[in-house]
Amino acid sequence: MNTTNNYAGIPDEFAQLEKAKVVLIPVPYDGTSTWGKGANKGPKAFLEASENMELYDIETDTEVYQQGIYLANSIDEDSSPEAMVNEVHRVTKEYIKRNKFVTLFGGEHSISIGTIRAFNECFDNLTVLHIDAHADLRKSYDGSKFNHACAVHEASQTTNLVQVGIRSMDAIEKTFMDEEKTFFAHDMVNDEYWTDKVIDLMTDNVFITFDLDALDPSIMPSTGTPEPGGLFYYETLEFLKQVFEDKNVVGFDIVELCPNNTDKSSDFLAAKLYYKMLSYKFMSEAVGDEYDNTYDVDSKVGGNNILKFDDDED
Repeated sequence: MNTTNNYAGIPDEFAQLEKAKVVLIPVPYDGTSTWGKGANKGPKAFLEASENMELYDIETDTEVYQQGIYLANSIDEDSSPEAMVNEVHRVTKEYIKRNKFVTLFGGEHSISIGTIRAFNECFDNLTVLHIDAHADLRKSYDGSKFNHACAVHEASQTTNLVQVGIRSMDAIEKTFMDEEKTFFAHDMVNDEYWTDKVIDLMTDNVFITFDLDALDPSIMPSTGTPEPGGLFYYETLEFLKQVFEDKNVVGFDIVELCPNNTDKSSDFLAAKLYYKMLSYKFMSEAVGDEYDNTYDVDSKVGGNNILKFDDDED
C-alpha cells in the first residue's frame, strides 16, 4: 500500500517528519484472521475517510493536525506472521527513538504484538490498556504465537495489562487472565464506576491498543468478528478522555477495521476515533510547544519515563 498523500489531506507544513509530533504507521496486514477477512484494507479505508473529515474538534476547541502528523510508509511485510511482527517492532521503535508520539492503524490485531514489544522496551512500568471484545490471550493459535488470537499474550507476561470490554474468550485463556484487571462487558453495563476502577489499576505510562470490535456492532459493523453487547461512542470517548487526562499515554494503535462497500459509517467512525484520541493527547499543549517523550518522575506532568532502549537489537 503506497502512502503518498498527507494524512487527512493536511497542508505539507504539518505533514513533514522533522516537525511533526505524531507519526502514523499503516499496517495493512490480514495474514492470520480466521473469520471475516479484509483487515488489510482497513488502513486505506481509514485514510480515505480521514480526508473527508472536519479537522476542527468542537469538544477540545483544537485543530490537532497543527501539531504535525507524519504519515509513514506502510509496513507491508507479509512473508510470515513472525516477520510482520518483527518489522512492526523495528519500525515502531525507530520512530519512538526519534522523539515522536507513535500511532499505528491496522490491519488485524496481531500487529500489536510488535507494537507493544517496542513500547515496553522504551518506557518503564508500562500499562497496556487493551480495549476489545476478545481476550486475545492464547499462547498460540493455529500453530503460531503471532496470531491475532494471541495479540496480548506477551503483554500479559511482560506489562501491566488491563483489559476492557471483554465478552468473548476461550476457556484456556482464563489460565493467562488476571480477572482483577479484566472488565467484562456484562459487568460494565451495571457498574457506573468502571472507568475509575480501570484507571486506578494503571501505572503512569499507558499504551492503548484499541480493537474496533470492542464497539457495539450497531455502530461498528465493519469488523472481522463482531460481538453483540459492545461499547457505544460517547461512553468510549468519555473513558478515553479521562485516561488521557489522568495518565501519560505514550502511544496507541487501532486495529480490525474490515471495510465493506455498502457501509462507510464504520470507516468514518474509525477516522473520528483516531483524531479524537490525538485531540485528547494534545488538547493542553500549544502548537508551538516542543514535544518531549521523556518523563519527569518528580513533576508527574507530561512526557514519559527515561527510555530503556535495548540498542543491541537495532
